[in-house]
Amino acid sequence: MRSTTPKTYSFALAGWGFWLTTGVVVLLLTVLGWGWLVAALVGLLVFLLSLPILLLLAFRWWMGRLIATAACPVCHFESQAVEGSRFFCPNCHEPLFVADATFYRQTPKGTIEVELIED
Repeated sequence: MRSTTPKTYSFALAGWGFWLTTGVVVLLLTVLGWGWLVAALVGLLVFLLSLPILLLLAFRWWMGRLIATAACPVCHFESQAVEGSRFFCPNCHEPLFVADATFYRQTPKGTIEVELIED
């Protein structure tokens, strides 16, 4: 059976309204000589979108300067610690402190360091 109602076609601009309005406003501002405003807004948008990446890179650089990697002076196990902190070696549990990216033993005053020589 054939339908007698005519076919109708519609063209929906759902979702395009924002972009069309934005394009018209940008075109109008450019024609009026206010293109600098559009350029400033685009620059601000790019800056805001790249800000988290810049903050992450700055944080990694700062932490890289703050963390020292060195070997334990007792067992020569390499580990990491925050500059200026005191901690225990994860391998031999010797108390150590960090200064100038080097690990040093925490010995009481008057302690004499001796190395054992085996024959």
